[in-house]
Amino acid sequence: MENPCIICVAITGSLPRKADNPAVPITIAEQVESTHAAFEAGATIAHCHVRNEDETPSSDPEKFAALKEGLEKHCPGMIVQLSTGGRSGAGQTRGGMLPLRPDMASLSVGSNNFPTRVYENPPDLVDWLAGEMRSHGVKPEIEAFDLSHILKAKEMWDKGQIVDRPYVQFVMGVKNAMPADREVFNYYIQTVHRLFGADAPWCAAGIGPNQIVLNDWAVSSGGHARTGLEDNVRLDKTRLAPSNATLVQRVVALCEKYERPVATWRQARAILGLKPVSA
Repeated sequence: MENPCIICVAITGSLPRKADNPAVPITIAEQVESTHAAFEAGATIAHCHVRNEDETPSSDPEKFAALKEGLEKHCPGMIVQLSTGGRSGAGQTRGGMLPLRPDMASLSVGSNNFPTRVYENPPDLVDWLAGEMRSHGVKPEIEAFDLSHILKAKEMWDKGQIVDRPYVQFVMGVKNAMPADREVFNYYIQTVHRLFGADAPWCAAGIGPNQIVLNDWAVSSGGHARTGLEDNVRLDKTRLAPSNATLVQRVVALCEKYERPVATWRQARAILGLKPVSA
C-alpha cells in the first residue's frame, strides 16, 4: 500500500548565520527563492522563521506576512507553517503572526533544556498559543523534545484545546535535550499510535549530523521527515550544504531507497487534514 512521505523543509530558523553557511537564506527574497527550489525538489511543507537585517531572529508579523505572500505566490499549494518558537520572541509576541491564518504553526507544549539555556514554554503561554491557533483555524504541529510533550498533546486534544488529531514531530539531537536514540524513537512511534490511532501521521527531525540519521529512521519507519538549513548546515564534516534543495534531495533519495513515494502537496494536505487549495 502506498504511504507517501511528506518532506518538511525548515528553511532558515533563528540561529544559523551566513558566517556558518553562505547558503542560509536571511531576507524574504532569499527565503522565497530557497524555498521555491526546495519545493521543486520535493518539499511540501515550509517551516518558516523571519530575520532582521542583521540576521537576528524576529517575530515581526509584517515580515511573516511578506514571507507568506511570497511563498503562496511562488510555491502554490505548498503548506506554509510559521514558527512560534521561543528563540524569536518572548511571551505572546511569539504568536503575533497567527492572525495571518497560515496553514500550520509549530507549537511546543512543554519546556526543556537547550544547549545554553532553558527553552521555556510555560503552561499559560502554551494554552494561549493553542487558543490563538484554534481561533484562526491554524493546525498546530506539536514539537516534541521529550516524551512528556506527546502526552501533553493528548491531554490538550482531550480537552478540546487542539481541535484536530495532533500531528507530532519528534525532535532529537538537541544538546541537553533528547539525543538521537533509536529505542526512544521507536517508543515515540508506539506512543503516538497508542494515543492517536494506528494511522496517526507523525514526523521526525534531527539536529546537526543527526539530521540524516532521523531522516533515515523516519522514512524507513513510515513517518514523515524534516530537513533544512535551520537544523543542519552541512552535508558532512568537510562539506557545507549548498542549499535547502540539496538537503531535500537527500530525503528524496531515502524515499527511493525505501520504496516510498514523495508526497505531492495535494497528498500532504489530505494526509494532514488541511483544506485543499487550487494551484
